[in-house]
Amino acid sequence: MAGEHPLLSTEIVNRGVTPTGPDAGSPTFSVRVRRRLPDFLQSVNLKYVKLGYHYLISHGVYVVLLPLLVVVFGAEVGNLGREDLWRRVWEEGTDYDLATLVAFFSAFVFTLCVYFMSRPRPVYLLDFACYKPSDDLKVSNAEFIEQARKSGKFDEASLEFQSRILKSSGIGDETYLPKAVMAPGNCATMKEGRAEASEVMFGALDELFEKCRIRPKDVGVLVVNCSLFNPTPSLSAMIVNHYKMRGNILSFNLGGMGCSAGVIALDLARDMLQANPNNYAVVVSTEAVTFNWYTGRNRSMLIPNCFFRMGCSAVLLSNRRCDFFRAKYRLDHIVRTHKGSDERSFRSVYQEEDEQRLKGLAISRDLMEVGGHALKANITTLGPLVLPVSEQLLFFATLAWSHLFGNNNNTTTTKSKTKTPNKPYIPDYKRAFEHFCVHAASKSVLDELQKNLELTDANVEPSRAALHRFGNTSSSSIWYELAYLEAKGSVRAGDRVWQLAFGSGFKCNSAVWRAMRRVKRPATGPWVDCVDRYPAQL
Repeated sequence: MAGEHPLLSTEIVNRGVTPTGPDAGSPTFSVRVRRRLPDFLQSVNLKYVKLGYHYLISHGVYVVLLPLLVVVFGAEVGNLGREDLWRRVWEEGTDYDLATLVAFFSAFVFTLCVYFMSRPRPVYLLDFACYKPSDDLKVSNAEFIEQARKSGKFDEASLEFQSRILKSSGIGDETYLPKAVMAPGNCATMKEGRAEASEVMFGALDELFEKCRIRPKDVGVLVVNCSLFNPTPSLSAMIVNHYKMRGNILSFNLGGMGCSAGVIALDLARDMLQANPNNYAVVVSTEAVTFNWYTGRNRSMLIPNCFFRMGCSAVLLSNRRCDFFRAKYRLDHIVRTHKGSDERSFRSVYQEEDEQRLKGLAISRDLMEVGGHALKANITTLGPLVLPVSEQLLFFATLAWSHLFGNNNNTTTTKSKTKTPNKPYIPDYKRAFEHFCVHAASKSVLDELQKNLELTDANVEPSRAALHRFGNTSSSSIWYELAYLEAKGSVRAGDRVWQLAFGSGFKCNSAVWRAMRRVKRPATGPWVDCVDRYPAQL
């Protein structure tokens, strides 16, 4: 337990005046103990640094060799005068026969062909759409508790617990919930799950196809991810059937992958595009609130009720070189981290039945800690790919120093044993990215991430705004945040965007985009009628 003390924080909560009981008329207080993210930038594992440099070197070999060849050739030519160079080309060159020249140019052309055919094709993001439900599905925090009480599915203790969670959640009063969750009776049915999935997926895809002006039959790859609702036929089959897509489409349906599945789906779509040139890929990310609505008394399973809301995103990717001129972004990097081999990480977000055999999603008390370790591994691997050389040199030097000489401070004296180790250099990720889209899980998670990564309020503004306006929309939240940046007119040519998502497993995944042009404020989208209210409402 002694090692866990730095991960705990306490808070004194004023519960007000008790109206009944032996303490009636007296003010009461309670002490709340919270877990927080570990200070993961203070302890870095070298194997993740090595993994990041492995990615960098394996993909940058051509960038290193080409300048080297140019330097060698330039040095050779620089030693020759104009007359010597002219004599070698026109006089001595006559000594070469036709076969030698043909062989040389054949080898040169063959090398160029191998290079251009082996290098990965760039993957472009043409556009994306985020579904905005109708206003009749809006629910405020007060209405949430009132409707939950009227539904008769919760006792007073569960209602009070959910009310306390909502007050500190960072969620505003304009999020969206399916009507079925507050209706009497069981809402976690296949019928209601399909109805919600159809509404959000088809709504996002209709907008996407209209914005991009392409036909559904033009799409060659379809990847759908939804963690908790996986019917048969699959959600991807529902989309193929609804839009009458072509018969040879490569369709995939990812289930149980958690809130980070959006980046996993991007990775799969990218691989499919590399194997299938001149193609379009659509990635759909959503979550079904209805099918996993919990009506029991287990508090760890009541937490998802308070955070998860309706939402869906649809993204159109292309590897066609002619789309270079109309693309919004180019995909630069994807880095995935999986901590499922650790038992605590594996069970930190776990779907199971409670004592009354009611199905729900249990959130472990260890979630913040295991999430911090996954984040540490992911950003350490990502660092060598994106950080400027100056940041990498400082970071690597201090990291090597701490690993080589960090134990020299320990002596046999009691005083030296309690000495605080030197604080390593924390890389400034603000120098690697202009924009941050961090998964909007909860206010407390965003607070800890902002503190550990030393981000400014402006850096986490998109995440806080998305959480406040739309709630936790699971794997699609990072797209609502990018839509917020576009609605603000913040994205300019050359800007780098970091999408960071984390979820059950435990997994932490990053996607890095580069803006191809200045993105104009969209005429449609989820933020059109409310973006001017932010960040004032946060």
